[in-house]
Amino acid sequence: MLDINIFREHADDIRADHDRRGLPHDAIDEVISLDEQWRKARYDADQLRKARNEAARGIAEAKKSGNSAAAEAIMAEVADIGARIDELAELSDDCLTRRDSLRMSIPNILHADVPIGEDDQKNTLHSMHGEKTELGFEPRNHNDLIEMNGWVDQSRGAKVAGSRFYFLQGDLARLEMALQQYGADFLMGRGYTLVQPPLMMNREAYEGVTDLGDFETVMYGIEPDKYYLIATSEHPLTAMRMDEIIEPSELPIKLVGVSACFRREVGAHGLSDRGIWRVHQFTKVEQIVICHPENSWDYHEDLLSNAVDMWDSLGLHYRVVNICTGDMGTVAARKYDLEAWLPGAGDYKEVVSCSNCTDYQANRLRMRFRTTEGNEAVHTLNSTAIATSRALVAIMEQNQMEDGRVSVPKVLRPYMGNQKVLEPLH
Repeated sequence: MLDINIFREHADDIRADHDRRGLPHDAIDEVISLDEQWRKARYDADQLRKARNEAARGIAEAKKSGNSAAAEAIMAEVADIGARIDELAELSDDCLTRRDSLRMSIPNILHADVPIGEDDQKNTLHSMHGEKTELGFEPRNHNDLIEMNGWVDQSRGAKVAGSRFYFLQGDLARLEMALQQYGADFLMGRGYTLVQPPLMMNREAYEGVTDLGDFETVMYGIEPDKYYLIATSEHPLTAMRMDEIIEPSELPIKLVGVSACFRREVGAHGLSDRGIWRVHQFTKVEQIVICHPENSWDYHEDLLSNAVDMWDSLGLHYRVVNICTGDMGTVAARKYDLEAWLPGAGDYKEVVSCSNCTDYQANRLRMRFRTTEGNEAVHTLNSTAIATSRALVAIMEQNQMEDGRVSVPKVLRPYMGNQKVLEPLH
């Protein structure tokens, strides 16, 4: 969430950002009003405590001098001070709770270069990579390829777990494991520490990293223990330093997380979202950076470069787009997406999301670093490296052969015993 001092000192910056997003100012004004009420209640309670302390001294002096009438008069004057202080404390707590609950719903302030637009159709092109391969035959979509080769068993996945769950089999399962290892090795080679996070989080930690009001519908809750299955390793890896004061010498913290991810993926989706493109469980290799605020925009470009270099090394064609105001969520201040070309679907579709969240998550998580002037919020950034199911789709559709087999990207062959082609299961 945004620092409360921005509401107190730079509220017009938040209003201007809401104007760019096409949002009303009501919530901003309500936060400011509740903050003023909270501060006034605290001030008034402090004044009453001072009056009570002064009265106590007056009563003691009156009793010491033997003037019991004066002591009783003072006691009568302050008889209700305790109750009034309790009322103000209750008002203060209520205003603070409502203020900060509302702050959690107010989105981050966007970077000045975020393009303005009402939806994803207004995202702008950042760069193009690779070339569209001329297959020389009518391309199949990944649904056809997994069915004809027996690489995915969706019907049995649905039988044991429900729709959008699946069994990954044979060479495609080997390729998926190769992607995991390759992605982790690639980022460890660039100074990232490998971390395997817990696959569940409690509500407090989850509220620190995302807007649950916006995100909770796609998450799986675990009852009766009140945990959530993680939707991405970004969430536990960012939250792992919550409530900590980080020494400046530790920054930047650069992590690569590998984990299963779980999403309900509710709602209607198109034909190209079937198969293993939009599923309830998938594996993701994720980049995380926790850094000094002065360096976060440089690290945002570094995260993008890592993703670009990795996808270039796979020999795939894709584009990078700048996400516009109407397609941005609550948490990020700027975001890039990598969209792979899927010849079977005839469209570009998202495979990587790369975000700078500035201090928005850190304020929620109470995660700061030590400075000579006091403690200051760190900046947090995240980017997909490889979401393996989507990478598999891009590889299958771009590297498909006329007989339905699929060529293995050269950089992945050493992880598969130098196998060059994915063969049918039977």
